[in-house]
Amino acid sequence: MRYLFEDCALDTDRRELRRGTALVAVEPQVFDLLVHLIRHRDHVVSKDDLLASVWHGRVVSESALFNRINAARSAIGDTGERQRLIKTLPRKGIRFVGEAREGETSTVGAMDPGPVTHPARTVDAPAHGEGPSLPLPDRPSIAVLPFANMSGDPDQEYFADGISEDLITGLSRIRWLFIIARNSAFVYKRRAVDVRQVSRELGVRYVLEGSVRRAGKQLRISAQLIDAMTGGHHWAERYDRDLGDIFAVQDEITRSVAAAIEPRLLAAEGVRALARSADDLGAWEMVARAQTHVWRLTRLDYETAIEAL
Repeated sequence: MRYLFEDCALDTDRRELRRGTALVAVEPQVFDLLVHLIRHRDHVVSKDDLLASVWHGRVVSESALFNRINAARSAIGDTGERQRLIKTLPRKGIRFVGEAREGETSTVGAMDPGPVTHPARTVDAPAHGEGPSLPLPDRPSIAVLPFANMSGDPDQEYFADGISEDLITGLSRIRWLFIIARNSAFVYKRRAVDVRQVSRELGVRYVLEGSVRRAGKQLRISAQLIDAMTGGHHWAERYDRDLGDIFAVQDEITRSVAAAIEPRLLAAEGVRALARSADDLGAWEMVARAQTHVWRLTRLDYETAIEAL
């Protein structure tokens, strides 16, 4: 089913949200919240109804619920101040007040969302074999693969997906980093693939992958940063956390991983640039080389960095 409102298209079969021609990255709970509100737009939806339908009765804090509602508003171009599409009714609940029309998911014509696009390229869903090789962009590029659910509990799938999606969102805030959109990366879900294949098919230099395991009240999240062109490891870490507010844990892990990855990527790019002739380097690579010299904190390295810049 497809719901159309203003410049948005919400496709429940593809689990995609588009604004105009742009694909919007949406967390699973936020997507489900939007679907539930639009499907029940003829009446006010209570907090208890949301918890039962979207979170399946799990305990969720008021702040976490508030954050997800705000994220839903932001995804469709609304705000808590304007409440043009999602309106809060104090002590009653929330309601989708926009004009939405329904339509079947189309596979051809103008309604077809087509391939996933990024400002620098178009990425079609890769095939199971060796896909076409895409050229690397002129700056560091990374794909966050869907984290594997190692708990043996299908209900934990949403948490593993949420970690992956939050990492995509968090890393996209690093302006110098080219990151592959969720829908392109998630075609590898439940697939055993060689990172070199991912590099060829998505045109990325790095891959971030990991797993989530739950035992009782304990969570273990493992993540590793891999050079997708060589298969070498640049960084790996394991996070053990108590399972409390699941969204707070998710946000903490996302911040920790993103903070750990950024300097490793810079260092890896600098080392790679040092090993190549300056005549073969682009602007970004020259900056990475200069940065590596700056970190050495010597007069000669400073002069070399200035020359590179």
